[in-house]
Amino acid sequence: MELSKVTLEIFTKLEQKWLSHCEKSGKKVRILSIDGGGTTGIVAGAALIHLEDQIRLKTSDAHAHIADFFDLIAGTGVGAVLAAMISADDGTGHPLFSAREAVEFITQNNSELFKVNKLAGVLRRREKFSGKSMDKALKEMFKREDGTVLTLKDTCKPLLVPCFDLKSSAPFVFSRADASESPSFNFELWKVCRATSATPSLFKPFPLTSIDGKTSCSTVDGGLVMNNPTAAAVTHVLHNKRDFPSVNGVEDLLVLSIGNGPSCGRSKVHNNGECSTSSVVDIALDSVSETVDQMLANSFCWNRTDYVRIQANGVETENTVGPKTEAILKERGVESLPFGGKRLLTETNGERIECFVQRLVATGKSSLPPSPCKESAVSPLANGR
Repeated sequence: MELSKVTLEIFTKLEQKWLSHCEKSGKKVRILSIDGGGTTGIVAGAALIHLEDQIRLKTSDAHAHIADFFDLIAGTGVGAVLAAMISADDGTGHPLFSAREAVEFITQNNSELFKVNKLAGVLRRREKFSGKSMDKALKEMFKREDGTVLTLKDTCKPLLVPCFDLKSSAPFVFSRADASESPSFNFELWKVCRATSATPSLFKPFPLTSIDGKTSCSTVDGGLVMNNPTAAAVTHVLHNKRDFPSVNGVEDLLVLSIGNGPSCGRSKVHNNGECSTSSVVDIALDSVSETVDQMLANSFCWNRTDYVRIQANGVETENTVGPKTEAILKERGVESLPFGGKRLLTETNGERIECFVQRLVATGKSSLPPSPCKESAVSPLANGR
């Protein structure tokens, strides 16, 4: 009889905690997605800094972070590096970097992250940049002051990063959800960023192994398959009932998708319609990103407030000079039309971010715990399920 009473009490407390989480999660789940593209991430950087500045302004909290108000952050390539930086846990439940610190770090260390390989061409090597130099920079980036090397589990909020695995000839998506279930899907965070940034012809394919050594990949740039990872992020939330039990459809989501500027392929198309192979690749990557935007806008029934896409269209994005950042925010936004094509909006990219933040902070901070390994209502079973 006593055992039954104890059992009932345990399940009552678990039920109360579950229902409490569902009530808090009754508000829309917030997703932030950051495109890959380029080596500087100037478009995404400008948008992220403005996003965090506006969050701090509207909450009157000078220490607020982007991760406080989003339930999942996804990124590809340089977008993944930014996503990981603003979500990596410093050990206290707070991000290692603010948005401004992350952008400034990439700007200041860009020559090391993307160090030109002096032997390229001389010894008929195809890699333009030095992998060793990027490895060193990323290792320092994702290490705490006490020397702890961060893994996928060590993030303030769920993180999603795609790459392409040459071993399986299929996309591979790194996620905190998988990492928290099994060490076979937990990888060092710097290696995850290195994997999604291994653009063919710029870097060699990057081999990496999970923490327990049971899962191995030979990876190349995630941008080849998911340069715009928003669809992957939305799908992940819709099917991850453990972290997002209250989500039943896109009507329960609030999504901010940040582009990194179009590739230069279109400008390389000659008057006679001919273009180089590299230009074709650029056009293909742009087209895939725009197709994802079209499909998501359609999925959200062209709801301009629940799904917002920020993209630069007329600004040169390879230079990180301050005025270029301002130009991106002052540029009028562009959105997809229901039956193809785009239209120029009256609002600027900066104004659209400000409107999004208004909705974002109105529902308060994210209710998700900072990390699955910090607090859990139920201890995981031996097999991680």
